[in-house]
Amino acid sequence: MSFPRYPTYKDSGVEWLGEVPEHWGVGSVRWLTRRYSGGTPDKTNLAYWEDGTIPWLNSGAVNDRVIKEPSAYITVEALANSSAKWIPEGALVMALAGQGKTKGMVARLAIPSTCNQSMAAILPSSEISGPFLFWWLDSNYQNIRNMAGGDLRDGLNLELLGNIRCPLPTPDEQTKITAFLDRETAKIDELVAEQQRLMELLKEKRQAIISHAVTKGLNPDAPMKPSGIEWLGDVPQAWIVIKLGRAVFMQEGPGLRNWQFTDEGTRVICVTNITESGIDFTRLEKFISTVEYNSSYRHFTVQRGDVLLSSSGNSWGKVAIYHGDEEVILNTSTIRINETEASPLKRDYIAILLQSDMVREQLGLAMTGSCQPNFGPTHLNSIMVAIPEQDEQSAIVEYLSIETYKLDTLITEAQRAIDLLQERRTALISAAVTGQIDVRAAL
Repeated sequence: MSFPRYPTYKDSGVEWLGEVPEHWGVGSVRWLTRRYSGGTPDKTNLAYWEDGTIPWLNSGAVNDRVIKEPSAYITVEALANSSAKWIPEGALVMALAGQGKTKGMVARLAIPSTCNQSMAAILPSSEISGPFLFWWLDSNYQNIRNMAGGDLRDGLNLELLGNIRCPLPTPDEQTKITAFLDRETAKIDELVAEQQRLMELLKEKRQAIISHAVTKGLNPDAPMKPSGIEWLGDVPQAWIVIKLGRAVFMQEGPGLRNWQFTDEGTRVICVTNITESGIDFTRLEKFISTVEYNSSYRHFTVQRGDVLLSSSGNSWGKVAIYHGDEEVILNTSTIRINETEASPLKRDYIAILLQSDMVREQLGLAMTGSCQPNFGPTHLNSIMVAIPEQDEQSAIVEYLSIETYKLDTLITEAQRAIDLLQERRTALISAAVTGQIDVRAAL
């Protein structure tokens, strides 16, 4: 669907904005809103956080975009003895700091609430509507982050927010633009959700195919025997059930410290580099000096064909085979695994085995650390696995390479559809709030 433009435009004098419709104004957040930050009651005083009745938000709440539930409740005493302040329903809140993508995100408040000191409350004046300001700030998410170091840890502050310039359509236009964007983005968001649900179903099917193949084999008529392990059930009669540590070589990376990393030298493989699509160095690049590598860490060198496994954090259990020729070493929370001369397991089968529910469920039970779950070779050594003859391993690998390729292709297509929808969403918001399209007649 295409939309008309306004009849005439003028230069707004604002870099983020460019030309705007002739009759629009321009203002700054400093004069169009009232802004203040919140506070966090003493966390060591448990009485402040038990049986509270006052809604309180942490920075992560902005990810909901429309906040309908608080992060926690605090007591009246907690409010009185902290810098937390009430924010009215309909106001905006923005994360001044936070992990990952949180900083610079803005949300609408559907409830009255208080918030922590890393959030800014933004109360629009009569000249600009809250919903319109939300869409303007949302469309400039990266520009706002860049005001405070982009993706670095530097935080935003109320002074910086006050410097943001805003387009000022007439009040009637603000209402119509907001209604248009609420409607159109809801449609796009539903299409995105459908593709995400499809991706989840495809991933579940992929996982099920792998898990069935490495526990039951490919022959539905093969004679079976009890595995001796309750959760595993029967396995093909010709298979053996042993601990993984008896079947493979494995080595965990050293505990490298931040001060050891350099701008160049010998590359280090980190958890982030291990992806479902292979080893990806575009996500993160770390090095140690080649002198230090040769003197202290050469025995941690990753060999071509090693199976790499991430062993901590939200990415635990990711598996990839290293196919490169560059000398690289393991980092903390990465494990390399390979076949040995006497190993009953082939390398490609090891990679598939590590992706199966048979292994992942055992690791999930064995992992330690509540905030940062992790496991190591000690846990892997005790994992019980069912192993077919090597000829059957090769047949399973070939079968799964075909079947998972089909599913991976569908998953990639769904992700591409999501990317296009999100690009469309971003472009539509930007065009509407800057007046590059006239949506007044689109309602």
